[in-house]
Amino acid sequence: MRQKPTVLAREIVASSRLFRVEELQLRFSNGVERTYERLVGKGSGYGAVMIVALADAENALLVEEYCGGTDTYELSLPKGLIEPGEDVLEAANRELKEEAGFGARRLELLTELSLSPGYMSQKIQVVLARDLYPEQLPGDEPEPMRLDKVNLHELSSLVQHPQFSEGRALAALYLAKDLLTQRGEFGQ
Repeated sequence: MRQKPTVLAREIVASSRLFRVEELQLRFSNGVERTYERLVGKGSGYGAVMIVALADAENALLVEEYCGGTDTYELSLPKGLIEPGEDVLEAANRELKEEAGFGARRLELLTELSLSPGYMSQKIQVVLARDLYPEQLPGDEPEPMRLDKVNLHELSSLVQHPQFSEGRALAALYLAKDLLTQRGEFGQ
C-alpha cells in the first residue's frame, strides 16, 4: 500500500456560508512537493443522504429542483443533509418525506459515494427505500419539488434526458438495480 503524502501546511484560503477552500502543502514519498486545494464542508459535518425510492418494483422517484451549480432545473434523487441526532436511515426517511411526499417502511443503506474526491471531502450515503406511503413534511426547499419517475429498465436513456446530469444519482440507480437483480428482487 502506498504511503500517504505528508501534510506540510494546511490553511483555509476562502470561506462562504456553506463551504471552505482548504489549501494543503504536501510532500509525497518520492520527495515531490505540491499544493492541493479542496472544498471542505462548513459546519457540523454530519453527512448527507441520497435516496433511491422505489415507487414500485421497477420505478424510482426523481425530484426536480433548481440547482445553483448548473443554473437549471435538474432531475435527481431526493437527498439532503443528516441533522444532529439522526442516523442515516432516519435522515433518508425525513428527506424523502420533505422532498417527495413519501415515507418508506423499508430502508437499507447501500453504499457511500463521493462526487469528486480529488477536490471535495464530502461523501453521501446512498439509501434504498421501499414500501412507500404518502407522508409530507415541511422542508427547507424554496419551492415545491416536482416528482417524476424513472424505470430501472431504462437507465441508459436517462443520461440523454436534458434535465438529468448528476453522476452520483445515476451510479446510485445502477447500484440499486444491480443489487435487486442479484437478489432476484428486480421487477417483482
